[in-house]
Amino acid sequence: MPLSPEQEAEIADQRATPQPTLRAVAPGMEDHLYTAYPVLDHGFVRVIDYMGDDAAICQAARVSYGKGTKSVSNDEGLIRYLMRHWHSTPFEMCEIKLHVKLPVFVARQWIRHRTANVNEYSARYSILDREFYIPAPEHVAAQSTVNNQGRGELLEGAEAARVLEILKADSARAYDNYEAMISDDGQQGLARELARMNLPANIYTQWYWKVDLHNLFHFLRLRADAHAQYEIRVYAEEICKLVADWVPFAYRAFEDYRMGGATLSATALDCIRRMVKGEEVTQENSGMSKGEWREFMGVLG
Repeated sequence: MPLSPEQEAEIADQRATPQPTLRAVAPGMEDHLYTAYPVLDHGFVRVIDYMGDDAAICQAARVSYGKGTKSVSNDEGLIRYLMRHWHSTPFEMCEIKLHVKLPVFVARQWIRHRTANVNEYSARYSILDREFYIPAPEHVAAQSTVNNQGRGELLEGAEAARVLEILKADSARAYDNYEAMISDDGQQGLARELARMNLPANIYTQWYWKVDLHNLFHFLRLRADAHAQYEIRVYAEEICKLVADWVPFAYRAFEDYRMGGATLSATALDCIRRMVKGEEVTQENSGMSKGEWREFMGVLG
């Protein structure tokens, strides 16, 4: 299950006892506080706390007190300017703390983004739950023939069933042995910090992850991209929904300039200028490698 009964009771208690505050709040984010949004088969994302809003970004950029004298339309224009020109520190004035439950192999990808504060559930002190990520049949695919770190065609029929059965059986067997090793029933039992090495990478872990908005946008640009691995992309997509309600001006600018935009090399820009003039540009006369040309064509659609 995504949430334990104890966690659900804690959330219900927190939501039932709101506290008065003098700090700026984002109504959209207030609606999300503590709620767990399911991801994958046993995972979730929920907001524990946050600081700042769109106005905080503008306040930092202007280094002014309060909301100042600028209009809302000017705030949105300023945020778009900051995003367009790759300013970072104003966006760092906003922070968010998330509670995330995710498979270990996804966590190992996620932790590559080192510009955050993380505290993970410890299998040295506690016993991990018997919960494993088993992909749905529509996400069981062969190795890509053009991308060494991606998926290709879906596995179907008996082959897909065979793979899923192996994943389920190996996960169950590894956890059975884990329980047997740490058991103190008639034996001393192996230390948890050693027994955990036998657990598979698809077992679920949990952590608190605190990050500022600038670095969160960098994370989302990479992990919510269509080329990101599905299992981490669905977490990023769920976080995108939260951020859109938290800082709507900043998120719209992010969608426009980062998610919907593209960064082109000087060579690529030169090719576009030549195309606009009516010249026929090919990979052979573009000055690009085959890989660069393929990506360039992808950007142009």
